[in-house]
Amino acid sequence: MERIENAAVRVAGLRMAYGDLTVLDGVDFEVAHGEVVALLGPNGAGKTTTVEIVEGFRHRDAGDVEVLGVDPARGDDAWRARIGVVLQSWRDHRRWRVRELLTHLADAYRPYADDRGPRPRDVDELLERVGLTDAARQRTATLSGGQRRRLDVAVGLVGRPDLLILDEPTAGLDPAARREFHELVHEVVDRDGTVVLMTTHDLAEAETVADRILLLAGGRIVADGSPAAVARQVAGPAEVRWNADGARHVHSTHDPVAFTRDLLAGGDVEDLEVVRASLEDAYLEIVRRHEAGAHHPDLEVAR
Repeated sequence: MERIENAAVRVAGLRMAYGDLTVLDGVDFEVAHGEVVALLGPNGAGKTTTVEIVEGFRHRDAGDVEVLGVDPARGDDAWRARIGVVLQSWRDHRRWRVRELLTHLADAYRPYADDRGPRPRDVDELLERVGLTDAARQRTATLSGGQRRRLDVAVGLVGRPDLLILDEPTAGLDPAARREFHELVHEVVDRDGTVVLMTTHDLAEAETVADRILLLAGGRIVADGSPAAVARQVAGPAEVRWNADGARHVHSTHDPVAFTRDLLAGGDVEDLEVVRASLEDAYLEIVRRHEAGAHHPDLEVAR
């Protein structure tokens, strides 16, 4: 793995077991500043355990972890103020009204200023960014499921974090709300330079949001690269499909660019499309190989 200079997150040789069950067995990865990284893997692969160790919630058995220059096991309140977390499940703040809750949390961040100025965000601006302005006076118990998820995101962002950890962030959101959430993540990264580490089971979401994919299987990172690079890693030949002379044609090739160039030079072609392996195809194949106990040293993708 090529070392990232001044990485926001650095994990090396991470190991974690629950009794006789080894969940993480030498996990290595780094995350650069301003990067969105999606951690993928089957159920039980250790995704949530990994992010809990990164955020300092869970102590590891072995390995080196450095987050924003600090070992999470030794992080103090000032360090924790630099990290925002959006968990899978709804946090129960039922007695609060939306603006009151966010104002209360913002006040808790005020002692932790840095060279960017006061750490907490303006609450009204944050409400607008997450689409909760009209619900600002509602009690959280009366919010819809989508609104509650937006509030979770607002809670994660209110401290203006340098690192935002998202654990299955769009679970329960409808397609429109999911798209708005994706746009919000990109906005936070572009405007504030926030580092985002997320877990998700939604491969389409990972392709949409993430700069890099880390695939966790068998206790290790078995693929690391852009969504397109991971998809190419185990891809077979592409399929070229087209219509000509009133018939539908399909051709498999490892060099679709050259084939389509020759095809177009040879006559009338309609409805031409090139179908490559998707991230889902690659994910399923890599996980299948590792769950079958096969060792494939070529699975790690160079960044």
